[in-house]
Amino acid sequence: MKKILILTLISFCLSCNSSAQKKEQKDTFPITKTDAEWKAQLTDLQYYVLREAGTERAFSSSFNDNHLKGMYVCAACKTPLFKSEHKYDSRSGWPSFDREIKGNVAYSVDYNIGVPRKEEHCATCGGHLGHVFEDGPQETTGLRHCINGAALKFIPKKND
Repeated sequence: MKKILILTLISFCLSCNSSAQKKEQKDTFPITKTDAEWKAQLTDLQYYVLREAGTERAFSSSFNDNHLKGMYVCAACKTPLFKSEHKYDSRSGWPSFDREIKGNVAYSVDYNIGVPRKEEHCATCGGHLGHVFEDGPQETTGLRHCINGAALKFIPKKND
């Protein structure tokens, strides 16, 4: 009986802890779709990153070495998120920017790895983009917006 009580107590504590660690997206965004609609629109990797808050493999994005001028937009809803002039090589394995386009990126905190991290979302559709860290270039903002390339589309600047 004592073992059952102890096991029940441990199970209760673990279940409370794990549910507290899970981030529930309760925010509402201007663009909302069902899971089926997102799955029909996005590739498997885009869906995993944007809708399930996944992370693509480091150094797998073609945007790591993209040096063209233009705009990085949300792959799900085309909201402009980052300008190419704010992109830099952080050597982290993911496209990195020292600043976002104000108002187009929303923030929350996730505890997925057991410690709080500032998570970034598209402010229009709520898609998970990545995380922001305070180890970026000190000569600019000091921030590193570490973004999954799968969450982005690149729109090249038109020649004037």
